[in-house]
Order: sequence, then structure tokens, then C-alpha cells
Amino acid sequence: MLSEISSLWGQGAEWLGQHAVLPVLNFLHVTQYTDPPQDIAATLMVGVLQLLIIACLFRPLENLFPAEKWEDRRYARIDFHLTWLMLVGLFPLFAFLIMTPTINYLSGASAAVDMSPSATDDAAWSMRSQFPWLNAHPWVFFILYYLTYDLVYYWMHRTQHVIPWWWAMHSFHHSQRQMNCWTNDRTNYLDGMGQSFILAGVGIFWGVSGEEFAWLMLLGELVENFSHANVRVGFGPIFGRIFVSPEFHRLHHMNFVPERPNLHNCNFGQVFAIWDVIFGTALFNEPVHSTGVTGDKMVDIDNSKGIIGVQVESLKRFWGSVTCRDGWRIGGVVFNKKYRPIHMKKNADQSKGANTPPR
Repeated sequence: MLSEISSLWGQGAEWLGQHAVLPVLNFLHVTQYTDPPQDIAATLMVGVLQLLIIACLFRPLENLFPAEKWEDRRYARIDFHLTWLMLVGLFPLFAFLIMTPTINYLSGASAAVDMSPSATDDAAWSMRSQFPWLNAHPWVFFILYYLTYDLVYYWMHRTQHVIPWWWAMHSFHHSQRQMNCWTNDRTNYLDGMGQSFILAGVGIFWGVSGEEFAWLMLLGELVENFSHANVRVGFGPIFGRIFVSPEFHRLHHMNFVPERPNLHNCNFGQVFAIWDVIFGTALFNEPVHSTGVTGDKMVDIDNSKGIIGVQVESLKRFWGSVTCRDGWRIGGVVFNKKYRPIHMKKNADQSKGANTPPR
């Protein structure tokens, strides 16, 4: 059964590549610079498959077991448009024109996959080239790679919350008042590119090819689509401490609670909750909290913008932060009307009447 599905998938990718992708590549005169048309077609097909899974599985679950009940989904609609644009447009374009050639060049992917002695000699250094037996044990390789990938993601994610210029972009992802199954791809594109290159470094370390990285990244995204869904679903007292559930990740997106100011600094994991448990950032057994960053008007304003406007607003916050000293000083911030970061402690002092000069 699986072999038949794999065969049909391959035939579909071949047909789509030859009859849809190749004519476009020829028209743009970029055929010699890209991966084979069938590989690009396969990525487009994966994107469509991901959209169908979200729409046909995760979205109905939001109606059946909602964490929050909304009168309408007016804030959530933009996330749907950002998701399909990313999965069948920007991500394939970025992956095959930039990411895949870069990873293949830096990792020596073709040599790393071929573990013959002559190929290994020419391969770039990687765990896969140094330990050829990993090729004979793909599940061991996958588990080791994905644990490393998820650990790097965890620390990268924590860093996004404490470096003001990075939070300036990442805050767009958190500004959603109606977190839903489409919210995962609510991303500033500059931030998304930076994350991709950092995570690609893990693939290069392990010797993952560009094509494998694209598939693995999409697998992780599908898990994240579910963890962002507006559903009251947890994984229980045991598995809930191993894997990220919607109930667990929702607490990461909770609105700022003034009387418990550090409560929202929790649950940073992407797929595995074990990193939050190990490093002391796990939070469990909380009631449902509203999501968003409504306490910062310069972030909450994202909810009133369109597809282009939200990118512009988050880039304004980024530029206002990266060009000033406070934008490089670690700590939680809010943004003033000039898009400059104000550290939370300083903001609290100002609200108490401290004589701090305005910025």
C-alpha cells in the first residue's frame, strides 16, 4: 500500500514538474540554477497536502473543542492568507532558490549521501560523513538529528524573546489575539529567513541534504500548525511533558498578566516539551488565557493591518530597535511611537513617576 502511494506521488510530481514547473522555469530562464522540476513540484505538493490537513483536520477540531469561543474570526483570517502564501509560494521559492543550493554547497550533500570511500573523501565534514553507519540506520539518524534540531530551536526561540531587535520581528507572531491553526506561518519574512539559516546549520552539521531539510522542516511545521490550533487538547501528565500540545503551547502565547509579569516566559519548545522541563521554563496546569500582546499598542496594531502592512510594521520595530543601544540590551521591552524599545523595568519606573528622561 505504501509503495503504491509512493509510486503515485512520484508520478504526480513528475507530471506536475514537466507540465507546470518546467515551463515556468524555462520562461524565467532559471532552469540551470534550480533543482529538478519534479523536486520543486514535490515541495509544492507537500505544501498543498499541509494546507489540506490543516483545513480538513485541525480546523474542524477548533469547532469541536475550542479553547476560546469567538463571535467571529476577523483577526484569524489574515493568518490563513499568510499560510497559503508561504506554503505554496514563498517557502518553495526560498527553499529551492536559496536554501537548497546553500545547504548542498556547504554540506557536500551529494557526497555525504553516497558513502563510498571516494565520495567520503570529498564530502564536507558532517556527522553523517564521519559515521557512515548512520546511513544504514536512518531512524537513528533521524532521531538524533531531530533532537538536535529541536534543542537549537528551543534556545533560538528563547533568544527571540530577550533580544529586543529580534523580539521586534517575532512579536508579530505573538500579536495574534485569536491564535488558531493557521498562526504558525504568521511570521516576519526577514525573521523567517534568519531562523531558516540557523536551523539549516543543524542540517549541515548532521549532513542532511537540501531536499531532506525541506521535508523535515515541513514536518516540524505541521506539528506546529496543530500546537497553535485553538483547541482544548493536552497530552496528559506523561506525554504532555515530552511533546508540545496545543494546551502547552497556548500558554506560551498568553497575554501579559501584570500581577504575574514573568508568567508568559514559558513553553518555548517546538516539538518536544522536554527542553522546557529540563531548563525550567515549562508551565502546566494553568487555565485558558487570552492570547496576544495587547499591553503593547505598537505590537497590537498588527491586528489592524493587512498582509503587507504587518510586514512593514514589524520591520519598523526591527529598524527602530537594531539602530539604538537599547535594542541590543537583553530584556523584555515594549515599543514607543517612534518604534524604539523601552525596557520593561524602565517602563515600570516611568509609570510610577520616576524622573527618567523621555526617549
